[in-house]
Amino acid sequence: MRMDERQAAILNILKGEASVEVEALSARFDVTTQTIRQDLRDLDDRGLLRRTHGGARRLAQLAGRAYADRRGFRGQEKRAIGELAASLIPDNCSLTLNIGTTTEQVARALESHHDIMVISNNINIVTMLSGTMGKELVIVGGKVRQSDGAVVGEDAVEFINRFKVDYAVIGASSLDTDGAILDFDAQEVSVARAILRNARTRILVADASKFDVSAPVRICNVSEIDYVITDAPPPSDFASAANAGQTKILLTDSERADLVEAAN
Repeated sequence: MRMDERQAAILNILKGEASVEVEALSARFDVTTQTIRQDLRDLDDRGLLRRTHGGARRLAQLAGRAYADRRGFRGQEKRAIGELAASLIPDNCSLTLNIGTTTEQVARALESHHDIMVISNNINIVTMLSGTMGKELVIVGGKVRQSDGAVVGEDAVEFINRFKVDYAVIGASSLDTDGAILDFDAQEVSVARAILRNARTRILVADASKFDVSAPVRICNVSEIDYVITDAPPPSDFASAANAGQTKILLTDSERADLVEAAN
């Protein structure tokens, strides 16, 4: 079995079990314990599980890696997603972006846009765009989460409800094959829901690794989104759910943004 196949199999095991042990995996795949430990190190570095003493546990038990670490994870893919999302957003419009390392890449790609209002609960985005020409920047009011610069809580939701913008751009921690879009923190999810509710066009930006993460709090279903921008074709069930809701899935790895039709 190739290394990538073995690592995919380990992740599949963790979908059904909370944790795995090095010795058991070594026996199961008929490889050395050193090989399994290297697999677990690789998967931990990619943000797909968390190593423990003697094994690993499912990432769903965690709120994710440190925010600064997540910025570097799949950075090239996130930049491409950000550029594609920004290409959908014209000058002379208003938009809201939520907390997330991928939405930060959207903000970077918006630096040359003019006459736009950008509202965000992500302090990093407002800082990033400060000083760029042709933008009105609005920071959402509320409690600041110091671990990542997110503004969350009831005050943030109330603040967002004052606006009706042209575009909402959100990220998420997890995508389920049934079409559910998910995150870990209920307060963060409340803000994301408010952002979607108060926008005319709704865009989700998420790389394909989010299908390997399980999170418990539902933001919405893919059918409630207008565009999903990702870097690889999604599972067929997810594509079917998107197709049923007339949601367009745009891929960064093609010469142009292609609509992924449901597989039938």
